[in-house]
Amino acid sequence: MTKPTQEAEREFTPREYTDGRDGLEDARTWRDYVVILRERKWWVVIAFLVVFLATLVFTLSRTKLYTAVASIEILPREAVVMKVQEVRDSDLRGPEDLNTQIKILESMAIVQKVAEHLAPEDIRTLMTPYASGGAGDPLVPEEVLARNRRIYPVRQTRLLQVAYSHPDGQLAARVANLFVEEFMHYNTRWRVDESMKAVEDLKIRADQQGKKVQELSNNLQTYKERQSMISLDQRKDIITERLKAMNGLLTQADSRLREADLRWTQVQACRAAKGNLANLTFIASVPLIQNLLQQVATQTVTVSELRQRYRAQHPKMREAVQSLAQTQDELARALDNAAASIRNEYETSLQAVAHAKTDLTNQETEALKMGRLSIDYEALHNELMVNEQLLENIVTRMRETSMSASIESYNARIVDRAQRPLEYSSPNLVLNLGLGAVIGLALGLSLAIFTGVNDDRVKSSHQIESVIGLPLIGIIPVIPKMDRRESSQIVLSRAAPLAAEAFLTLHSNLRLRNGADRMQVIIVTSTTPSEGKSFVSSNLALTFAAHGERTIIVDCDLRKPILHRSFGVPNAKGVIDYCTKGTALDELIVRNHRVHFDILPAGGRAATPTHILNHENFARMISELRQRYDRIFIDTPPLAPVSDAMIILPRVDGSLFTVRFNQVRTKAAEFAARRLLESGVPCLGAVLNGLDLAVSDHYYAGYYDKSYQDYVIYDKPVVPTPS
Repeated sequence: MTKPTQEAEREFTPREYTDGRDGLEDARTWRDYVVILRERKWWVVIAFLVVFLATLVFTLSRTKLYTAVASIEILPREAVVMKVQEVRDSDLRGPEDLNTQIKILESMAIVQKVAEHLAPEDIRTLMTPYASGGAGDPLVPEEVLARNRRIYPVRQTRLLQVAYSHPDGQLAARVANLFVEEFMHYNTRWRVDESMKAVEDLKIRADQQGKKVQELSNNLQTYKERQSMISLDQRKDIITERLKAMNGLLTQADSRLREADLRWTQVQACRAAKGNLANLTFIASVPLIQNLLQQVATQTVTVSELRQRYRAQHPKMREAVQSLAQTQDELARALDNAAASIRNEYETSLQAVAHAKTDLTNQETEALKMGRLSIDYEALHNELMVNEQLLENIVTRMRETSMSASIESYNARIVDRAQRPLEYSSPNLVLNLGLGAVIGLALGLSLAIFTGVNDDRVKSSHQIESVIGLPLIGIIPVIPKMDRRESSQIVLSRAAPLAAEAFLTLHSNLRLRNGADRMQVIIVTSTTPSEGKSFVSSNLALTFAAHGERTIIVDCDLRKPILHRSFGVPNAKGVIDYCTKGTALDELIVRNHRVHFDILPAGGRAATPTHILNHENFARMISELRQRYDRIFIDTPPLAPVSDAMIILPRVDGSLFTVRFNQVRTKAAEFAARRLLESGVPCLGAVLNGLDLAVSDHYYAGYYDKSYQDYVIYDKPVVPTPS
């Protein structure tokens, strides 16, 4: 066969497989995690057993503890013996108050009181389990008490459970009861102490307030003496009565003045008119004037009668006329006196009104002055009264607080006292083993999933085709453990039927690929050692030979040759001898090892393999082999550690890339595959070796399934022997 043309080389450039090399794998599903767990099931089992057995040993080695529980109820308010407000309010009004009581019960103050009430023999019993003095063991009773005490609030109630654990059940019950008792006594002592402190403070304040009241009393008395006030209220009453009297007098005087003014005005008008004053009613009503008017009238009548009887000079007439004149003179004088009396009355009334107004004004001034004085007096008096009331309240509160402090009351009551437990509470074998099983299983699953998620070894076809960038043309399942010679010829021995069928499938895939039938020289390599490249090249060469093609396999791994051991042939002469000594191929080739199958060993190990592979004799050897054989398979060292395969690549027609399932890292395989592709030599694709059938249905459902084994022929065929 001739070397493929440039067009055939282009057909094998896997451009369609390199577009997604930088892409990430699809998002994981639950099936991916199931596969991860199936691959690492022994990790899960081992982690589970380690944790479970460690938990079992730990549980059985622990000292048995007995837990005694006492229950108390936190009262919403203390019992009311006296209706006296407490100094500190201890009523429960919400969860915060209940949590405060829990924290008090957990405090070191209660722990210290419990330790003080334990007898010496109880202390010895308490400390006995901790007498070893280890680094983690407490050294004082308070630490032991605090470590082993637990407070459990009962949900949606005011009940608290106080539990104490100790190897001695009787001591555990005694300590639990001491905790609840000391808690109740602590609250009582706290209330009494606060009350007594309040009494002392109230006493100091009462003394200070008493001094202030005394000072205010002295100030008020000094003010009264300075203002000549025996009694403010009495003086205010006197002034008020005087004002009332003055107002009455002024009213009366004003009324009399108006009457006097009216009479005097009438008198003046009558005189101005030269009238008879006797015509004025208030003058005519005067008894003297009434009598004189009557006398004048009578005497006038008498004079008239006598004038008719006597002459003017008659003695009786003269006597009557003289008496009438005398009476008229008396009347005139009486009228003048009456007018003068009215005038005097007017002037007197006028003076009385003026005096009344003056007295009223003076009294009002005194009342205003008293009002101003009363303001200062009331301020001093009110301040005194307020401070006296405050002093009285302080003294009353002090007496009440002192009395309430002497009365014992509790804000909690014991519901159940702790009894000696009959069964130990710790260690809880069932609970610990259950937790150990759960933790062990969780640890194993976490470890398996963590390592699986972070495992970047090549497993899936997606990694080979999209990340590495090579088409997957064959999958070889894992074979049973066997020696190297037997594994290199399983296509003939059928020792692993599934693997043998896989090589037949690989042969068919290569024959069907365009241009592959024209590829005469094929190199088989891998990324790292132990990926099975020699295994693949040996069985693939035997497969082509079994199909009637003249085939030879050449061992070009001059560093660690292995084909001679795989086929049980001598390695004394081979490739090294041809390249360095020019030995003829006929002397080096192991002919007819199988029908149509020859072997060219490496001929030992070379100190400088790259020099040999670069030698012109090596190119001549490949050319000569092309003339003799239909197929030439070259087994080379891996690409990652050395460059031997890259030296050989320009002299071959194509390459096969072997990938070991779940062994080589994706980045390393990608780097090696890139080197193959960049060489310009067509790469037929990747052969996955060592597929685990347990996970084949997940990773390679579209390529390989373990159910295909039903179609495998298990009868060993007759292997033709060389003629």
